[in-house]
Amino acid sequence: MAASDHLTRRRVLGLAGLTLAGLTLPRLGFSADVHAGHNTPQEPAGTGDFIRLDTPRKLKLAVNLNAVCLAPVVIAHGQGFFTQHNLDVELVNFGNSTEVLLEAIATGKADAGVGMALRWLKALEQGFDVKLTAGTHGGCLRLLSAANDGVSRLEDLKGKVIGVTDMASPDRNFFSILLKKHGVDPVRDVEWRLYPADLLGTALERGEVQAVSGSDPFMYRLIKSGVARELSTNLAEEYANLSCCVVGVTGKLVREDKRVVAALTQAILEAHDYSVQHPEAVAKGFQAYALNTSTEEVQAILHDHTHGHHAVGAALTQEILTYVTDLKTVEVISKGTDPVAFAKEITADVFS
Repeated sequence: MAASDHLTRRRVLGLAGLTLAGLTLPRLGFSADVHAGHNTPQEPAGTGDFIRLDTPRKLKLAVNLNAVCLAPVVIAHGQGFFTQHNLDVELVNFGNSTEVLLEAIATGKADAGVGMALRWLKALEQGFDVKLTAGTHGGCLRLLSAANDGVSRLEDLKGKVIGVTDMASPDRNFFSILLKKHGVDPVRDVEWRLYPADLLGTALERGEVQAVSGSDPFMYRLIKSGVARELSTNLAEEYANLSCCVVGVTGKLVREDKRVVAALTQAILEAHDYSVQHPEAVAKGFQAYALNTSTEEVQAILHDHTHGHHAVGAALTQEILTYVTDLKTVEVISKGTDPVAFAKEITADVFS
């Protein structure tokens, strides 16, 4: 499938997600009186009625401030998504350090965080007291091949080299799963080779690797520059409507104050719905935090994601179960882990 065709399909999936999440009206500004009303006629699917806490609550939310897919969360302050729920949220930048981030949530140094499920699941298997309350969107990960080489199918990667930035990265985990489903053993039939993100394109052009995987904006830029074409994404096949990023909250807070957790989760999902309706506004707001990007680039990347798709409750548990089951097949999750029990243990239905 040509890259342009696939990108069009990604945009269609993003728009289709609106049916799942419910359309939202533009938030062009908020009344100074937050009691004046909420501007969303329908809350994100599965989250019930709008939740406003009776008393203000301060929370710390851990995020990677430079991750384009988290732009809706990052700009949520300016758009008032948290304050309308009576939440005073402080963003804490934890970058890509998953173990540090999860430990911070588990120990209460941060109350919640947002990150990629396929990076978190192995760490959560180690016993962190963190509960997942929602999947926020899909479409963060891409697998690319050189624009002019003969690799056009996943099967073509048998015996080839794939460049990655991290051997435990979510993209390596996901495309290992996809390769396995296409008859290529990701452990024995493929060599994974480490490169800094900004050298993946060079390695591809030199023929040192036959494919590269990663997240945006690096992967988007390689396609845009003509260096690479899109071979696959984490919106492929049965994964088209799965979340790739999730909200994680300290288990203690879930057990002791579920309504606070529900309000926070709802606000985050509202921000993602808003980004589907107003990607330009989100892209502009994100420039205050982003490094080496532009409004146009962020807007284009947001179009390629499914920010209108959210999973909560039983749907979230089922999505996590799918990932855990698949990660066992590629030797990431331990053989002795019960996927059903594990998925139930690490997810929490805060809207029931």
